[in-house]
Amino acid sequence: MTGQAALVTGSSRGIGLAIALNLAERGFNIALNGHSDGDELQAAETAVRAKGVEVVRIAADVSDLPGHQAILDRAESVTGPLTTLVNNAGVSVLSRGDMLDVTEESYDRCMAVNAKAHFFMTQAFARRVLGGPRDQNLNYTIVNVTSSNANAVSIARSEYCASKAAAAMISRAFAVRLGAENIVVFDVQPGLIETDMTRGVKDVYAKRIEDEGLTVIPRLGQPDDIGRMVATLASGGIPYVTGQVISADGGMLISRF
Repeated sequence: MTGQAALVTGSSRGIGLAIALNLAERGFNIALNGHSDGDELQAAETAVRAKGVEVVRIAADVSDLPGHQAILDRAESVTGPLTTLVNNAGVSVLSRGDMLDVTEESYDRCMAVNAKAHFFMTQAFARRVLGGPRDQNLNYTIVNVTSSNANAVSIARSEYCASKAAAAMISRAFAVRLGAENIVVFDVQPGLIETDMTRGVKDVYAKRIEDEGLTVIPRLGQPDDIGRMVATLASGGIPYVTGQVISADGGMLISRF
């Protein structure tokens, strides 16, 4: 065991599960989180446990801010002291459409899960790390999984874009606050990743990649791409860096003529 332990929110499937599996392969004990304790979260626990690490599954809504301490307590009761937080849980819009028709319900939902929960879970995690003993040989890392839509506008999902832009600034602000404490913060911004969230538009974007060169690397991203990236960051694979955006988008947002 490495002594490293990570809480990965939204890790019952997709990108979050891929992150958990890659961290487990590097010896991290893992606290999994999903909105409900269903078959997916239980299957995720089985898959991660097969990597030979300690695992706990925690069914909780990250937008319930008073519940954050209980999530952290439950995690550490199995994994030991947490060294790593991955804020991955996220939601899309209630319905795509004209931003002039966006409802307050959809806006508040995106903000609550995609931004507000990031801020206050990071705050709770940082307070806990700073309030306890630390092993100077371990890496203390926060990774916020936001989106390329923190920069690239999608007017059919404008409230989602706004929430991800907020999350990106949250990452930078905490990086500045926590740098002197040797806690590093990264903002991983996935582009077109093949997940349940993108299933409905996957074929459209795959065609644009093939016909228009939408991404420089000519394929859709896979959850494991993000998992390997986050595991590298959490393991200290990119030292002397904090507050940076990792554009995991196959070069989609590179300015080109």
